[in-house]
Amino acid sequence: MGNYYYPQGGLPPQTHLTTERAIVTEAYTVIPKGVLTDIVTSNLPGFTNTRSWIIARPISGFATTFSQLIVEIAPGGGAPKAEFESGVEGVVFVTKGKLNLTLDGELHHLEEGGYAYLAAGSEWGVENVSDDIVSYHWIRKAYERLEGYEAKSFVTNEKDIEPTSMPDTNDVWKTTRFTDSSDLAHDMQVNIVTFQPGGVIPFPETHVMEHGLYVLEGKAMYLLNNDWVEVEAGDFMWLRAFCPQACYAGGPGEFRYLLYKDMNRQVKLT
Repeated sequence: MGNYYYPQGGLPPQTHLTTERAIVTEAYTVIPKGVLTDIVTSNLPGFTNTRSWIIARPISGFATTFSQLIVEIAPGGGAPKAEFESGVEGVVFVTKGKLNLTLDGELHHLEEGGYAYLAAGSEWGVENVSDDIVSYHWIRKAYERLEGYEAKSFVTNEKDIEPTSMPDTNDVWKTTRFTDSSDLAHDMQVNIVTFQPGGVIPFPETHVMEHGLYVLEGKAMYLLNNDWVEVEAGDFMWLRAFCPQACYAGGPGEFRYLLYKDMNRQVKLT
């Protein structure tokens, strides 16, 4: 816990082989850590001394529910107002450094492993007041309101959440859930999944939920549609609905990833 990979940018030398592990298919995309260089970053409106890697965004015919960014803020940088769309909820997860988060007028200090759920309509901003960079994931989704329910903002840290062992796995497969899956106020979850060496997803999961999976630590073989793909810390996998998936964590250490999924809503047909 707390050993999170974050991109550091840079640019490969001219002698570097062009071949990489990037894969784009109709069912899934793999963005390996090696392509997260300086020249593929994006600036963000309202932010200073900040760059971002946008690793997922809605694309017609593929994954459509969310966007995901890796944001890096240099000392003194940030944004007094980060989210400009009032109907968008978000999650911030800190992988490097210390981040000041002002949420609806209250100041929170997020360190590595820090997690914030930012409800749609919340006023929030971020600032790096340290002497080093801060890196965090920012996941955004249009909130689907449900009569009688309303998601509320909160701030916590991974170290304060007890992971739940998946049934009949002898603790080799655990999930850290920051919200209750049965809470219909939430139409998405961003969890942390941890496999011990030898842990597996023992069948190809095939379901309606889209996924974004960012590998925080370790390496594993991951089944994506019909392909077994080797992934490691810093890689990102993006799965459309009904893409079969499974996992084998061969070790030597833990395999951990940050997982996005949409949930708890009926399919809209009109």
